[in-house]
Amino acid sequence: MQTMSREIQEQIEVRLAAAEPQVEVLTADVVGDSTVRVFIDHPEGVTLDLCARVTEHLAEVREQYALEVSSPGPKRPLTKPQHFRRFIGRRARVRTRGDHDGRSSFTGELVGASDDTVTIAADTGVIAIPYADITRSNLVEE
Repeated sequence: MQTMSREIQEQIEVRLAAAEPQVEVLTADVVGDSTVRVFIDHPEGVTLDLCARVTEHLAEVREQYALEVSSPGPKRPLTKPQHFRRFIGRRARVRTRGDHDGRSSFTGELVGASDDTVTIAADTGVIAIPYADITRSNLVEE
């Protein structure tokens, strides 16, 4: 399912790069067998009108799936190194597929983001986590 989500996200990103170049696709996930959920961002914010325009641009996706397009809200997902860099100084929750220091979930301040790892100041100390080990991450409300 993850490979399918990645393929659909790439298809959506290509389509929107031409139609709505300032729209960033944060995530596009296949939910169940029949729904694609897309979270988008825009430098001026995400409006209902923008979500409707994005939905219209994705007619090919709508032919195969029910399509949900929305803003990330206050718990914005972090999926790319540039997302982590943009929000350094903010609190985030990072969940990993492996065991890091005996844990698989960390909440704390983002203090660094290289091309390979994110560094978070969690309650147990500062930890660097490779992006390849992250299964899900998002901002948390302060």
